[in-house]
Amino acid sequence: MAKRWMKSFFTKAMQRQVGALTRNALRAGKKASQLATKVPTRKRKRKSAVPATNHWRTGIAASPGGLRRYHLFHPTGKLPSSRIPLVVMLHGCGQDARSFATSTHMNRLAASAGFMVLYPEQDRVANVQGCWNWFDTRSGRALREATSILSVVDHICATYPVDARRVVVAGMSAGASMAALIALHHPERFLAVAMHSGIGPGMAESTATALTAMRGRIPKSATSLHAPATPLPALLVIQGNRDTVVAPSNGALAAQRWAATVGAKAVAPRTVQRGTRYAVTLYEWKVGRRAFATLAEVAGLGHAWSGGAATQAFSDPAGPDASRMVWAFAQREHTLRGAARTMQAG
Repeated sequence: MAKRWMKSFFTKAMQRQVGALTRNALRAGKKASQLATKVPTRKRKRKSAVPATNHWRTGIAASPGGLRRYHLFHPTGKLPSSRIPLVVMLHGCGQDARSFATSTHMNRLAASAGFMVLYPEQDRVANVQGCWNWFDTRSGRALREATSILSVVDHICATYPVDARRVVVAGMSAGASMAALIALHHPERFLAVAMHSGIGPGMAESTATALTAMRGRIPKSATSLHAPATPLPALLVIQGNRDTVVAPSNGALAAQRWAATVGAKAVAPRTVQRGTRYAVTLYEWKVGRRAFATLAEVAGLGHAWSGGAATQAFSDPAGPDASRMVWAFAQREHTLRGAARTMQAG
């Protein structure tokens, strides 16, 4: 009885710590948003982050683990004559599908580039903070949630004309960690995976080890990544060097561990900057000429979507556009895979 009580006490204490971290980040995000909106700017007509109803659809998909809500953005509101790419977006703690869409501007990019965006949504009953339980691998809950998300992807691919060779999964914070976990266990389903301010798979098995990883320390229970039978998809990691929620060292660690599964080698980093936006240092791990893992370390960025909406928490408009970075990374990987198939055929 005493052991059961102590276990319950410890679990609740860990959950309170995770909740506190989330609330602190949320307050910091709101403060940053308020400061950003005070900067004088030329008045312009505000664009709706979530366009007309016929572009934004809500549904529920069934899986062995239960039902999963989702929202889908379609670039035209009509079924195209040919198959188009799909970007799966997983929100972070303190967010939902709609706020994440608003924060990232991914729908606006999809409307101009011509791809669909899927937003699976976490149930608050499963996690009171709205976090994906990416860390709970010991109990199996993490993989059950991953399976339910994949069931949503299957549902959309069966219902809409999706190009199965151009499905990308991306996420922010807890969503980033879940995106990498899904791609690790189902590599054949994805062209590329993008992690923004998250922790790589194998780094946690419980709430306690997740907190250890978030602080930049490697838990004793951390496991190495083993290359599956199907090669892993290319990985893009976007990480701010002023992140106080997920220690910045997690970005490099996630990329290095992913690269090690295929023996990719690090190349000399380079720094780029566009206008007055934060500078980005790019680190790449390559197999031949192909960048199998890429880390984009953003100078001055905290725990926020880079280049996101100023009105949202966990969003920093001063950074480079992370949504465009994700899409450009996926486009490059699609081109490289196409070239490889051509060479094999020849």
